Amino acid sequence: MIKKIDKNSIRVNRHKKIRLNLAGTSERPRLCVYRSSSNIYAQIIDDTKGITLVSASSLEKALADSIKGKTKTEVATVIGETIAKRALDANIKTVVFDRAGYLYTGRVKAIADAARSAGLEF
Repeated sequence: MIKKIDKNSIRVNRHKKIRLNLAGTSERPRLCVYRSSSNIYAQIIDDTKGITLVSASSLEKALADSIKGKTKTEVATVIGETIAKRALDANIKTVVFDRAGYLYTGRVKAIADAARSAGLEF
């Protein structure tokens, strides 16, 4: 029989390998991205304390009007701008980007580009 490849388990293994060399500190926290089939989430994490400093997701009611009727990539752009604005308000200027094992394309790239253009450095 042919084995069915579980893409998510491959992604999780890739993420584990990446996280061995990637950690967020108080000076430079980690911008972590998670994408499901219909939504996208971003959070800025301080790994030394183990706390989430800032977060944004496509499920937030405050963003419902700005993402209504947009494609998934356009929604990711809005989330990237939102997370960058909230980070700058929390006095976070530089981050380490954690793509969580996803390929750097599509929605993941849209979040990164939008966050960079909104003023976050990474």
